[in-house]
Amino acid sequence: MSNLMGSRRQKAVDDGEQSLIGPPSDSATGGDLLDQDPSPPGFIYVLVSVSALGGFLFGYDTGVVSGAMLLLKKEMNLNTLWQELLVSSTVGAAALAALCGGSLNGRLGRRICILLASFIFSIGGIILSLAPDKVVLLVGRITVGLGIGIASMTVPVYLAEVSPPHQRGQLVTVNSLFITGGQFIASVVDGAFSYLSHDGWRYMLGLSVLPALLQFVGFFFLPESPRWLLQKGRSQEARQVLSRIRGGQSVDEEYDTIRTSIEEEEKEAGGGGLVILRILRHGPTRRALIIGCGLQMFQQLSGINTVMYYSATILQMAGVRDDKQAIWLAAATSATNFVFTLVGVWLVERVGRRKLTLGSLLGTALSLTLLAVGFLLSAQSSPPVTLHPVDSQNSTCRLYRSCEFCMLDPDCGFCYRENGTRVYDSSCVPVNQVSTDHSSWGRCSNQTEAADSPIWAYNYCPTSYSWIVLMGLILYLAFFAPGMGPMPWTVNSEIYPLWARSTGNACSAGVNWIFNVLVSLTFLHIAEFLTYYGAFFMYTGLVVLGLLFVQGCLPETQGLQLEEIESLFTGQLCSCGSSSPNDNRHVQYIRQGLEFSPAHYGAVGSDNAIAYITLR
Repeated sequence: MSNLMGSRRQKAVDDGEQSLIGPPSDSATGGDLLDQDPSPPGFIYVLVSVSALGGFLFGYDTGVVSGAMLLLKKEMNLNTLWQELLVSSTVGAAALAALCGGSLNGRLGRRICILLASFIFSIGGIILSLAPDKVVLLVGRITVGLGIGIASMTVPVYLAEVSPPHQRGQLVTVNSLFITGGQFIASVVDGAFSYLSHDGWRYMLGLSVLPALLQFVGFFFLPESPRWLLQKGRSQEARQVLSRIRGGQSVDEEYDTIRTSIEEEEKEAGGGGLVILRILRHGPTRRALIIGCGLQMFQQLSGINTVMYYSATILQMAGVRDDKQAIWLAAATSATNFVFTLVGVWLVERVGRRKLTLGSLLGTALSLTLLAVGFLLSAQSSPPVTLHPVDSQNSTCRLYRSCEFCMLDPDCGFCYRENGTRVYDSSCVPVNQVSTDHSSWGRCSNQTEAADSPIWAYNYCPTSYSWIVLMGLILYLAFFAPGMGPMPWTVNSEIYPLWARSTGNACSAGVNWIFNVLVSLTFLHIAEFLTYYGAFFMYTGLVVLGLLFVQGCLPETQGLQLEEIESLFTGQLCSCGSSSPNDNRHVQYIRQGLEFSPAHYGAVGSDNAIAYITLR
């Protein structure tokens, strides 16, 4: 590997190139594949689109449960624990499947794993659409999670291994675009079926079968990853697949680079052993794993799936009364997520992974602060409880003196009358005293003797600050979607050597899902104990920690071939995971002619400025 890198650097100097991966060669043949910039064949787009349906399924499940939960919690009388179980069970199953996915990827290949994932997801969708009760619904959610987990770590790896180096960032980010597209389509489906008086949630959850079947059928006609084929000794098939993917271009140099890298890795393996132990013992790969897992952890700790799983619930908490209105507003936030992921696809090869991630985290922190401030203002203007019904004396609801605290108790709801913006004759009433007949609201309508009917507010308080929360949600997704949404998956698909790629991605995807479980399973309880504004201030603090982590650890991988990226982690390029203070290397930049400001941590390919890089 070092000989290969050295020859490429020398070639850059001898030819007077301005960059290791400089501008496209004028030579029609025999040039460095990295220096060619041809229009990719149409087949690569078909391959990427069918592969990224795994991301669509991931996004659809994330988005659809937000609206479905508003209907399910009423139709099946779900308490807070069951709501969190139905959300987090899918995530927990995905975490286990993602951790096992590394071994499956290594043994079965990327293609078979994606076929397996789409088949499992199809079965889960059928179970969800037919579920007679919440227990069977839970089984369906777990089954869906198994399919999502395998797909979530396999699809980015597959896309990275089949993409041309100069387009890899964009094509891998397409998977995240499909995730946000799935969330947007799910929110529209939620809005459409929310008008059904009964069983609308069955259609919401069951329609996920269609893209799963489409991907299952499509992958019968798509090839295996050429890098995996070479690793398994199927060299002739690997060359044919690589040539097919590249549209018949000369693939000799890329093929030789991949083969040389695999041969050197096999020599270094020295008899094999558990891959995870090799990763932990090998300094550069260990540092890559720490960065990959850290990015996935902070993606979840920034609260994204709190926003996506509970977006309709959050809007209702902010004072949006009508379920249908909350669902359609959640659809607007999902549309924002989708549109700004497109911005990320456009920016990733222009500004690089590192800058995009840092900018995203900074904006995410500011928008979470705005969300918290919106809930804080709502809490400070929360209407007081003025009536305490005698028949509620045995309930904790009678202890609350304002709507804010009444709302935080899942066993209580707020009954009130209003005249314009003035709230009066309000009381905190146990939920079990309220009739399930939503047209009369049972005992809530009998709390006072006034002729006008009171309003039953469960899970929200009347407030004039709902617009701040809605603005905060939209800004949050506008900043999160281009950077912290796709970049953890994109970076993880790039930073591991081939021998560690499946296991590294499995570990990082497992970390993503584990923290996804942690966040989604605890959000409603955290909101109860810290209040809603306290929960979002907490997420703001976690995002700031993530910003510091990225600033200190993440190198730039833009434009490098996969086989070259390992060199970024061989020394001081990232101090994360260094076993010794002496385990350092220095980065030396040599420039020709153009003004150049060195990228952080030895990022290669900063436009057209670097002549070569030496590590000493």
